[in-house]
Amino acid sequence: MSPASADPERRKPYHHGALHSALVEASIALAREGGPDRVIVREAARAAGASHSAAYRHFADREALLAEVARHARSKLAAEMRRRVARAKGPRQRLRAVGTAYIDFALSEPGLFRTAFTSHPATSPVADQDRADAGSPRDGADPFEILGEVLDQCQAAGLLDPHRRPGAEIAAWSAVHGLAGLLLDGPLPRTAAGIEFARRQVLELIERGLLNDGSS
Repeated sequence: MSPASADPERRKPYHHGALHSALVEASIALAREGGPDRVIVREAARAAGASHSAAYRHFADREALLAEVARHARSKLAAEMRRRVARAKGPRQRLRAVGTAYIDFALSEPGLFRTAFTSHPATSPVADQDRADAGSPRDGADPFEILGEVLDQCQAAGLLDPHRRPGAEIAAWSAVHGLAGLLLDGPLPRTAAGIEFARRQVLELIERGLLNDGSS
């Protein structure tokens, strides 16, 4: 056995950017397996074939690495929401598509879903307005922003009373996030029929609570 292979701290050299990407990819895989608790710098370094000391040159601590993985998870969720919204025909259907995508992502990617919001910048309608006033684009790269866009479309179509618009994201998001958690970790049945029934109940509740009558 050569000295290099015998020393766990000696690994194949990485280009600076390549090691960063390798650590992120390894951490995403760890999150998929076991959620945020599995995202550990040493584990990511081992999976990437690098020393943990080299890993710490890219991420100051576990929280920095976890934040990167959380951003990836939110981006994956947002992309799925965006795909579903693009296929929907009207604002009411888009709102339902957003909720359906959120719940389906939680069930198909539980590790990433649990990781997505463990490290997240403060999100609120006030913060969104501050970004808009500052000229920052709302590119829909975040699930909360996509939900806000769809609710804006509902308001523009006359389905959402302007007086109900402030904070509507909080109500809708809380409902689908709560259902996702109950399906993943709670007592609700995980059969296909059980999931469909629970999803329909929650999405219809959101519509009754926020939207006016209408077919749009």
